[in-house]
Amino acid sequence: VHPNVSQGCQGGCATCSDYNGCLSCKPRLFFVLERIGMKQIGVCLSSCPSGYYGTRYPDINKCAKCKADCDTCFTRNFCTKCKSGFYLYSGKCLEKCPEGLEANNHTMECTSIVHCEASEWSPWSPCTKKGKTCGFKRGNEVRVREIVQHPSAMGNPCPATSESRKCIVQRKRCQKEGKGKKNREEKRKKSNKDESKETRQESKGRVARRQNREQRENNNKTQPKKRKAPNKEQTLAPVDTAH
Repeated sequence: VHPNVSQGCQGGCATCSDYNGCLSCKPRLFFVLERIGMKQIGVCLSSCPSGYYGTRYPDINKCAKCKADCDTCFTRNFCTKCKSGFYLYSGKCLEKCPEGLEANNHTMECTSIVHCEASEWSPWSPCTKKGKTCGFKRGNEVRVREIVQHPSAMGNPCPATSESRKCIVQRKRCQKEGKGKKNREEKRKKSNKDESKETRQESKGRVARRQNREQRENNNKTQPKKRKAPNKEQTLAPVDTAH
């Protein structure tokens, strides 16, 4: 062992020196060089830092640097996140997305263009005018539809979600709100009055039937029972046939 190399290292180093830090790492750890000022120091990490990717060899595991436009990568040729100003597409960092794709500034990726989609039209509404369905001959009817897929930045915009057209109906007179309300109130009172009258009549009928039943019961109690007339055959004296 070189005089400047020590084996009693800390921080995951298998061998180290006072000037260069770690020279080799313990098993399963990655060796990476960190720049401090004008010199580089070797360190041993469980995973590679941002901007590096890990490579394993029989004798050592190293962290290699990603490409300049790549923030994190799986290998040198396959980026997983790009630096600012670049868009990720199929593992590469591009300044401009290919034709047919658009740049997503939220994910910083090249994504497919999404066009707007709308549902089918609803049936036409009843013919109205100023919110009423009576008192006119010419009005308007409306139909609507919903947006089921909103477009992306470069997608086709959404169409109108409502349509109206002229309509003609047979004129009918509108019932005055006050008169209609008064008629409904009178009908309600009359209905309550009829129900109350029927209830009183039923009550009187029950009372009369109960009084008649009690009167018959009292008459049966106070009236003396009639004796049965004797049988004529039993009252005749026996005839003497000896003479």
